[in-house]
Amino acid sequence: MKRKLSLFSIVNAIILCGIVLVTLYPFVHMIAVSLSSNIHVMKGEVSWYPKGLNFDMYQIVLNDPRILKSYLNTLIYTSLGTAVSLIVTSLGAYALAKKDMPFHKGFTLLIVFTMFFSGGMIPTFLVVKSMGIMDTVWAMVLPGAVSTWNLLIMRTFFVGIPVELEESGKIDGLNDFGIFTRIVVPLSKAVFATIGLFYAVGLWNNFMLPLLYLRDPELFPLQVVLRNIVLAGQMNSGDVTSIGGDNMVVEESLKFATIMVSTLPILLLYPLLQKYFVKGVMIGAVKG
Repeated sequence: MKRKLSLFSIVNAIILCGIVLVTLYPFVHMIAVSLSSNIHVMKGEVSWYPKGLNFDMYQIVLNDPRILKSYLNTLIYTSLGTAVSLIVTSLGAYALAKKDMPFHKGFTLLIVFTMFFSGGMIPTFLVVKSMGIMDTVWAMVLPGAVSTWNLLIMRTFFVGIPVELEESGKIDGLNDFGIFTRIVVPLSKAVFATIGLFYAVGLWNNFMLPLLYLRDPELFPLQVVLRNIVLAGQMNSGDVTSIGGDNMVVEESLKFATIMVSTLPILLLYPLLQKYFVKGVMIGAVKG
């Protein structure tokens, strides 16, 4: 039996298609400009697809030692930070999910309180400085290791795990940590993938923490170097002039190429984690 198209479905489809076009166009335009020859960019002829296909801009970006170093730094910060955040957040969320934990309500209220009130930038900076982790990898990992919102989402997921499973683990001689690692974690792939994706995207796009806590350019992540290229135009002048054409046009193509190089890797995570992400966003939904 064929379903009849309603007016709502048609209008909804048109609006969603418009949103898709508005969302995708900036990426399509940047890819087209970064892959086009200088003469076509100067004439303003590039819009949806590249003209005069060339990969010179990407060669310059990938050959710049600052880009490669900052790329490695970002990969380290993202992988290490996501692992630390997931470990700390999951352990804290599992503890809060246990109603028989001493001072359960008190700890929960204190954690919720931090969602609305924080110490501020200067006290946090003084704490990080007093810990002696300025200009280190840990300055990028520890200050934002736990998000209160992510902690509460994961706690909600753990509350929904049947108590009978944990009781069977206790009968088999497992302690609380054993139950968590052998029973709870294998059943929580959806929430780990979802929260891990949130943490990874935040760390990959992290811009404020390196500005506050890093002074050594060798430790700068990709976003800081990208900011220097986009706003300050700090690409090597020899590389720019060796291509020829108007410098402003070349700088624009270089900026777009750099943005695409820094954006595509984290975007590729979404299709890989989509099946877990769809399950994870349903956490806390009413189930019948």
